[in-house]
Amino acid sequence: MKIEFDTNEYLQNITKSKSYFHTFINRDSLAAGILLLEPGEEDTQTPHDSDEIYYIIRGDGFLNMGGKEYAISGGKAYFVAKNIEHKFHGNKSQLVVLYFFGGPRFLGNNCFSSHYLDPTFCK
Repeated sequence: MKIEFDTNEYLQNITKSKSYFHTFINRDSLAAGILLLEPGEEDTQTPHDSDEIYYIIRGDGFLNMGGKEYAISGGKAYFVAKNIEHKFHGNKSQLVVLYFFGGPRFLGNNCFSSHYLDPTFCK
């Protein structure tokens, strides 16, 4: 089982891909990853089936959560309850965020339907 993860490598890979995130842990009880949004880049996520924590590594902008705006900056963390609409926007500098999902990856017979999780993990 892998226990060490190089988020700098994942960030480099994100800049070369069409995706703005990378999930590097995907276990039955926990998922974790990193996202990178450039200024003006759209956060296309949809509500998740599990609670989530965001930790802002660096950047600025806003987190719209349930229709309320939260100013974000490095060093802050945010809890987003499952099924709540939310997205990052308005960043004037590169935004880098760690995300953590709790709870089971599978709900009944359906794969955990997070925007961030690669569906190949659900096979």
